[in-house]
Amino acid sequence: MADKAYEYMDWPRIEAIVYGEEASPRDVMQPRVTEDGVLIQGFFPGTNSAEVVVGEKSYPMTLEDEAGYYAVMLPLKRIPKYRFRVIRGSRKETFYDAYECPCQITEEEERAFCAGVYYKAYEKLGAHPGTCGEVEGTYFAVWAPNAISVSVVGDFDRWDGRRLPMHRMPMSGIFEIFVPGVQAGASYQYEIKIKGGNVQRKSDPYGNGTQGAPSVISVVTELGDFSWQDEAWMKKREGFASREVPVSIYETDVTEWKNSGELVGFLKETGYTHVEFHPVMEYLDRSSGGYSTSAYYAVTTRFGTAADFRTLVEDLHQAGIGVILDWTPAQFPRFDAGLEKFDGTPLYEVQDPAMAVHPMWGTMLYNYGSPMVKDFLISNAFFWLDEFHVDGFRLDDVDAMLYLDFGREAGQWTANLYSSNENLQALEFLKHLNSVVKKQYPGILLIAQEDGLWPQLTDSVENDHLGFDYKWSGGWTKDLLTYLEAEPENRKDHYDQLTLSMMYAYSEHYVLTLGKRDVGCREEFLKKLPGSSKQKAAQLRAAYAYLTVHPGIKMTAPDGDEKTEMKEYLHDLNELYRTYPALYSMDGNSDGFEWIQFTSSDENIVAFLRKTEKKNETLLVVCNFSPVSYDSYHVGVPFAGKYKEIFNSDNGKYGGQGVINARAKASVQEECDARKNSLKLKLPAYGVAVFTCTEEKIVGKTVEKAKETATEKTSAVKKAVRKVTARKKKTSVKKQ
Repeated sequence: MADKAYEYMDWPRIEAIVYGEEASPRDVMQPRVTEDGVLIQGFFPGTNSAEVVVGEKSYPMTLEDEAGYYAVMLPLKRIPKYRFRVIRGSRKETFYDAYECPCQITEEEERAFCAGVYYKAYEKLGAHPGTCGEVEGTYFAVWAPNAISVSVVGDFDRWDGRRLPMHRMPMSGIFEIFVPGVQAGASYQYEIKIKGGNVQRKSDPYGNGTQGAPSVISVVTELGDFSWQDEAWMKKREGFASREVPVSIYETDVTEWKNSGELVGFLKETGYTHVEFHPVMEYLDRSSGGYSTSAYYAVTTRFGTAADFRTLVEDLHQAGIGVILDWTPAQFPRFDAGLEKFDGTPLYEVQDPAMAVHPMWGTMLYNYGSPMVKDFLISNAFFWLDEFHVDGFRLDDVDAMLYLDFGREAGQWTANLYSSNENLQALEFLKHLNSVVKKQYPGILLIAQEDGLWPQLTDSVENDHLGFDYKWSGGWTKDLLTYLEAEPENRKDHYDQLTLSMMYAYSEHYVLTLGKRDVGCREEFLKKLPGSSKQKAAQLRAAYAYLTVHPGIKMTAPDGDEKTEMKEYLHDLNELYRTYPALYSMDGNSDGFEWIQFTSSDENIVAFLRKTEKKNETLLVVCNFSPVSYDSYHVGVPFAGKYKEIFNSDNGKYGGQGVINARAKASVQEECDARKNSLKLKLPAYGVAVFTCTEEKIVGKTVEKAKETATEKTSAVKKAVRKVTARKKKTSVKKQ
């Protein structure tokens, strides 16, 4: 039978397997029925002998090639259930045939991947523990179209790239294999033979686990099922698509918290609607500062397991809090096992070497012209939305995606086909991403960090724009911080930085941020502010308050160990924001804002109105950024009426001096700020005061109506009396 086996064997391709150059080993090595029996083959380098075990019976295999290639012809008519048993030194190893299991990726899925529309690619690519038939193991799949061959290596095959060569799918260049016996927890990489014969090892781009940075070894991870109970939240979050609801985001790193209960408790206590996490994906620290994602589909080991993160998201949703992730589809880090020249060619990165590396960070820029690269990134968004129920993404470094010349000097970049600096491929990618994500997951928040001047970033894809929900307003933050860091006597020279934002506030839908990237921790921020410790604290409160009352959704990053009075302050700010529609319902409409004072540079005071379509929902806001307090500050008001203070950053319960307006104040008919009516109020140093406005006419109309009714009743009574008197006179005349 050994001679018969030899006759059926494809020796040119077997030689390619032996030399590690066969891209489709399943075609050669899968069991098959012949006229003379069932041919079983196996490549087991470094073994002394091999046999096929069928039930209780074993069939010795013939060593057909000294490199370790064996074969046997079983005297059977059908392929049986079988295993290999090999002797390696003094040890016996028994295992199932990796090439018996067929490809797990369908032709339809492969076509979708090649077209860039296989949004669930993460379900097949990567490493997935499961079964093939009745055999347990792990299915591996990786995209490396220009490789000569690819093998999966790990503890399970002693990191020997000869033992488990993967099978290449002809259309896409995906290499795949089901390896029996490999379980969750196994370490692995892909060994890739590139053109020229060199061999390199790469981490799994779609892998769900790692050994943890700085290690770049992938780990087979079982995501498993999770019993989500957040249906009510998932329905509620659809309302965020309207941009007419309050969004207050807390920025943090999950590693800053002892446990999820502590974080959830802080967020409930302070009243945030969302939390934004610094990278949850595995990442490497950049030498230039910041981070770069190194494993897009893996929860960082700095935090814990996938199950840990799912539990955290569930707990947050049960508390009514959404989850936003930092996400970096702009660039990826350079390291030997990373995406750079993954199959020996520029695969994930820009094809032009001169444009592939970003000069500011030394990272690689993605090739958005490749449908498969775009699919990798869009599928990653779907992965976090599906598997972890996250509620949005803040896209880092969008300007590096949009502008070909971003961070480059003249002569360091290549213009597009229209001789301009727009990255046309990145534009199409962002439109594609935003449109499909919004269609599939209404209410998801897509936030762009873009510090350039790209127009209408938050207009819809249907209008041929990029379709983000919000833009990170770096300009607003920079202006405010520059103003606050100036000495009080010099702030008048920077006064326009308080008011400039209203020149462009409605050109986009903005996120206003005083986060860790902007101000660092509380201590770092306070150090930059002038004055005593109490004055610094007052200015910090004023900064948070100004952010809250300014048009735009909010993001702040106070420390998790804030004192009780600061926690109460944050809660009351968020409560103010959520309670009064004037602070959010017309953020996208310039009719929702009106200046009262915006030229008081010597006083360092601004005053304005926040409005809705309902006049009685108007709020008056007065902000004082000077160290001078006022007992009777004169400010114009929109109409005659009552003005009641509903918030004051100087309230004693927040640690302030208590310069507040305890009672409602009536306006007077005295011109101020080019308005007929005005108000005199207490205004604290470094303080922000907010007032509701009740128009006098509303009360007056009620009084007038009562007067009119009373007059009508009096007239009716008088008329009745006259009639009675007239009758009496007539009766008296008749009697006479």
